[in-house]
Amino acid sequence: MERVLVERAGIPFAGIETGQVRGINPVTALVNGVRMVTGIRQSLALIKQFQPDVGFVTGGYVCAPVVVACRLRNIPVLIYLPDLVPGWAIRTLSYLAQRVAVTMPAATRYFGGEAPRGKAVVTGYPVRQDLLSATGGGRLDAAAHAHNRQEVRRQLAEQLQRPLNEPGDDGAPLPLLLVWGGSQGARNINRCTWAALEKLLPHVHLLHVVGERDWPLLAAEAPLGQLPAAPRNRYHPVPYLHGEMALALAAADLTVARAGASTLGEFTVARLPSVLVPLLGVNQLQNAEALAQQGGAVIIADDTLSAQLAETVLALVRDPARRQQMEVALARLAQPEAAQNIAATLVRLGQ
Repeated sequence: MERVLVERAGIPFAGIETGQVRGINPVTALVNGVRMVTGIRQSLALIKQFQPDVGFVTGGYVCAPVVVACRLRNIPVLIYLPDLVPGWAIRTLSYLAQRVAVTMPAATRYFGGEAPRGKAVVTGYPVRQDLLSATGGGRLDAAAHAHNRQEVRRQLAEQLQRPLNEPGDDGAPLPLLLVWGGSQGARNINRCTWAALEKLLPHVHLLHVVGERDWPLLAAEAPLGQLPAAPRNRYHPVPYLHGEMALALAAADLTVARAGASTLGEFTVARLPSVLVPLLGVNQLQNAEALAQQGGAVIIADDTLSAQLAETVLALVRDPARRQQMEVALARLAQPEAAQNIAATLVRLGQ
């Protein structure tokens, strides 16, 4: 996946050998250990060819050979931790790095505190430029933000050719609910959303990013034929959003989503109140708690989603004052300049 994305951006790409060595059977760990040694040799060759001034990695065992090779050649390294809690690989590799960029101050404790006492630099989570453009740079006041959201919603409706702005039965505007589960979708979120359509659609327009994997299930499992025409027309399923995703984040009044690291950056910049359904075992619960504790999100456990989804969403839909309070809390957390902060740290290390 990385090769396709990088080459599409016109950037040279070179892959190296590596492999997971922790939490797997000993034979596989041994094989992967050999692959990692090969990756170090490959990285050393690339460093000799490329002559970098600084290394930048985002953690995981994939980048271990690069960090080791940089250390062997006295090249400073910046690690970026997107989540609130580092995994084993980032914790280990941080001893070889000069600095660790983190999304929020709570993560600095894993790296001895903020520099210069420790290695951590609080940069924020870098978000895509098109989201910054769609949200006015993430720095609009409350009134301008509300106006901008409506303008972006009109743009999104035109691009998707969906009636996202039609009023409800009483003539009042309906909030836009964005439901998605990451690039692959999330089957439990999809199924619970389909089960809740009858309760939700009288009150919202629902833009549902089902995911390519579960798109074939839509016709078989979504009870669209059982719904009256008016609320059924407020359901807008799509398999995936590419360039339109930034507009969707900026246009939505509320979202239901997983709690990957991007939520810490994108939801705060977009001031998007959320119902988060963390996937366990991959640091998502800590990400969700970081937003919830500051008042910007509500958490539902994955195994209770079926029972709680409709009730939780409707409680927020019916309480615009609470959503506005959540937006204020998210605005306080937003760091739209995160990419520039990371770039500035790299420049300082490379000088």
